Amino acid sequence: MMIRNLLTAAAIFAVSATLTNVFYINFCNFVFQCGCKSLWAGAAMACNIHAAHGRHCPWCAHEKAGYAVLALMLLPQILISLQSSRSPWIRLTAAIVAFPAVGGVAALALGLWDGYWSA
Repeated sequence: MMIRNLLTAAAIFAVSATLTNVFYINFCNFVFQCGCKSLWAGAAMACNIHAAHGRHCPWCAHEKAGYAVLALMLLPQILISLQSSRSPWIRLTAAIVAFPAVGGVAALALGLWDGYWSA
C-alpha cells in the first residue's frame, strides 16, 4: 500500500510540475505583460528584457530570482502530492491550483521589490 501511495504522489507531482514548467513563461507574460510567449513559440525572445529602455521583466531580468520563484511554485506541489489522506483527484487539483496561486503571490512580491509597476 505504501508503494502505491508513493507512486500516486509521484504521478500527481509529475503532472502538476510538468504543467508548471510548460506554462511558467506564459504565466510570466500574464502577470508582467512582458512579451514572453509559450516555450514552443519563442519563449523569452520577445520579452522586454531585450529592449534597451523601459521596464524589464523581473523573472527574466533577475534570472536566479526567477528560478527561485519556479522552485517556490513547485514546493507546495510536492507537499500537496504527498498528502495521502486526501483523494488523488483533490490532491491533483490542489497541486495544479498551487501554481498560479503561489506564482501570483511570488510575482507580485518580486515585481514590487523590483519596482516593475512604478511610474
